[in-house]
Amino acid sequence: MAWPTWQQGAITALVCGIVALTVGRVRPAAKELSLMAGLYTLWRLARTLPLATDDGAIERARQIDDLQKWLHFPTELSLQHVSLDHEWLGRFLNYYYAILHVPVTVAFLVWMFVRHRDAYAHWRNGLAIVTGACLVIRFVRVAPPRFLTDLGYIDLAERFGMLIYGPVGTGVSDQFAAMPSIHVAWAAVVSLGIVSASTSRWRWVFLLHLVFTMLAVSATGNHWWLDGVVAIALLVGGLQIDNRVRRWRAAP
Repeated sequence: MAWPTWQQGAITALVCGIVALTVGRVRPAAKELSLMAGLYTLWRLARTLPLATDDGAIERARQIDDLQKWLHFPTELSLQHVSLDHEWLGRFLNYYYAILHVPVTVAFLVWMFVRHRDAYAHWRNGLAIVTGACLVIRFVRVAPPRFLTDLGYIDLAERFGMLIYGPVGTGVSDQFAAMPSIHVAWAAVVSLGIVSASTSRWRWVFLLHLVFTMLAVSATGNHWWLDGVVAIALLVGGLQIDNRVRRWRAAP
C-alpha cells in the first residue's frame, strides 16, 4: 500500500485547520490532526530536497562498524545468525520491523490525546523534535548493515518476506539514512511516554516495544546499534528542550 503523498498531507492539514477554526466541538482533535498532517507533509517534502548524495554512505557504515567493535558492542551479524538459526525469531523480528512502526505510534498518540491530555503535548513535541533531528542528520549518508554483504550481512526481509524497500532512491524511506534510526526514535517515544504517563503497574511491559524494535532493526540488517543509541539520545534532548521552553514560557 502506497503512503500518502505530501500533497495529500498538505490538503489534510488545510482541511483540518479550517475545521479547527470553525467547528468548536471538535476543535482540539482537528487542531492536532492538522499539526500532525503538516509535520507529515514536511517529512515527505524533505525527501525531495536535492541535498543528499550517496557518496560516502558505505564508507561511513564501515566506520560505524569499526567504532562499535572498538566499543565492544555485540555485532548485528551475531543477531542475524541467531535469527537465521531460529526461523520463528527471524520471522517475528522481520514482521515487527515492517508492520508495527507506524500503527503503534499512531495508536500511542490517540491514547495520549484521549486519556492523558495533560502529557500529550510534551510527548508530541518530543516526537516532532526527534523526527526533525533525524531528517537533518539524514543528509550525512550512512548505509545500513545489509549493504555490507562482504562482511556476511544479509537483508532478512529477502529471506523471510515482507520486503518494504525497493531500489535505492525509491520508496517512502531513505535507505542510506540509517543514522539515526527513526524506527527506534518513535519506539522510544511510545515506550517511555507510556511509562511516564500511565499509572498502571503493567506500564513497564510496554518497554518491550523499544527492546523488540532495537532487536528488529539490527537483526533485519536495517540499522546499526549506534543508530538506535543516537536516536534515543536525540529524543532525551528533545524532551529536555520542550521542558526548558515550557519553563521559560511559564516564568513571570
